[in-house]
Amino acid sequence: MAIEFKLPELGENIESADIVKVHVKPGDSVSVDQVVLEIETDKANVEVPAEVSGIVKEVFIVEGSKAKVGDVIFTMEADDSTKTIKEEKPEIKSEPAPVKEPPKAVQAKQATPISNVVEFKLPELGENITSAQISKVLAKVGDIIDKDQIILEIETDKATVEVPSEIKGVVKEVKVKDGDSAKVGDVIFVFNTEGETQTHKKPEPEQIQKPQISEQARKEIARTIDKPVYYKEESSTLTRADLSKIIVPASPSVRRFAREIGIEINKVPGTGPGGRISVEDVKIFSKNLNRKISQASSSGMPLGINREPLPNFEKWGEVEIKQMSNIRRKTAEHLSYAWSTIPHVTQFDKADITELEKLRKQYSKQVEAAGGKLTVTAILLKIIASALKVFPQFNASIDTEKNEIILKKYFNIGLAVDTDRGLLVPVIKDVDKKNIIQLAVELNEISVKSRDKKLTIEDMQGGNFSISNLGGIGGTYFTPIVNAPEVAILGVSRGTYEQVYKDGQFVARMMLPLSLSYDHRIIDGADAARFIKWVSQALENPFLLSLEG
Repeated sequence: MAIEFKLPELGENIESADIVKVHVKPGDSVSVDQVVLEIETDKANVEVPAEVSGIVKEVFIVEGSKAKVGDVIFTMEADDSTKTIKEEKPEIKSEPAPVKEPPKAVQAKQATPISNVVEFKLPELGENITSAQISKVLAKVGDIIDKDQIILEIETDKATVEVPSEIKGVVKEVKVKDGDSAKVGDVIFVFNTEGETQTHKKPEPEQIQKPQISEQARKEIARTIDKPVYYKEESSTLTRADLSKIIVPASPSVRRFAREIGIEINKVPGTGPGGRISVEDVKIFSKNLNRKISQASSSGMPLGINREPLPNFEKWGEVEIKQMSNIRRKTAEHLSYAWSTIPHVTQFDKADITELEKLRKQYSKQVEAAGGKLTVTAILLKIIASALKVFPQFNASIDTEKNEIILKKYFNIGLAVDTDRGLLVPVIKDVDKKNIIQLAVELNEISVKSRDKKLTIEDMQGGNFSISNLGGIGGTYFTPIVNAPEVAILGVSRGTYEQVYKDGQFVARMMLPLSLSYDHRIIDGADAARFIKWVSQALENPFLLSLEG
């Protein structure tokens, strides 16, 4: 029995993944729970196991390509031991229907396998769009392509679009590469459709269809297209006062609607007769404006500021160009968004951990026997969970659309981990319900998973507060960026011995630098000072928190 192995659901809001490694090939024998695929999402690397056993028949994906949830990765012939549940349907017996002879005209068109070379051209993309930049070519020479398989990612000045193939066949030639610019109608691929069953009937001219992108993608582009305006802002010498005097064709009700939502009616392009502006035109203009503001925020660039082109660095010496990984790219986008939308403030303090260090060394062997390592981070996990109960505004998120504050009653803490693939933030769940020994063991396990690329999507989700410990590297203070939608993050630097005035004399004490960054929209400076002071006191007085509690 043939079974299709499809890319499974990967988590909330994750619709696709990059194929890092395919561990099977046609003819391989696969057993249940055997890892057959390694993929990379925006969150983590994931190993995908087989759910049935059998023999691989055909593999439809190649390493380095992208697949969507539900895409067929390979087919396999299942073992007899593999059981599938089928709905039993009663057999209905009936007299066979008489077989009608097809019309002679149909009989004349005999379907025969032929060898055919077909050009895949850049399809029409929408009104006023004549060219696009090739963001990513998702097929290479020799790849087997199915109809509706995404083979190209393009970027116009309006939107980024995935282009599916309208042809089933083998890629014979690729005419473009990543970063190229192509015009509508340019040949992108050459396919060999040998083996496809086709008829020799020549289609009528009106039946010939050009390659088209999906209707959904076309609508998305159409929504983002700015209709042509009827004056030129860049070449006009009119002042704002003069511009406001220009009479545009719009009814009083449309003008009032534009006024109420803060849109200048003179800037709205009309689609009615003679350029008349409707309420729908005002809505589309407003949506486009909001989209531009959102894109500027997510890219970390203030609205109205253009990116400056980079110089040619090769003029001054040798360079090496490396493509950003999915994780690195998403980290950059996420942190840019957090930095541009959250008003950051950072509060600094030092904690005297001299006594804590004595206890840590005293109980380290007990924790090692349990499979963990008693570190300051493990102790801080327990302290932060307790601090979040005392200061609930730090265990919250903001819904700016509804003007609401979401206070969470659970305590999950993320830990920033430096890996060769970029910054990852795995999350330890229910910290308040575990003692320090349990947290130390789990911290060790999650560190190993991070290094070995074994983190799952679930490991990366659900955090309320983050800790970034750079003490193992060095430094004194730094300003960590809040991991949105969280509202605070604690940065920990290397502890050092310092001369401290205590009990009338200077003594050497181990001081730990702490840096608390927070979202000033929900947390005031006084609250932050109290929070970091509470954390410092908990570190300085270890008996406030029981080792086993």
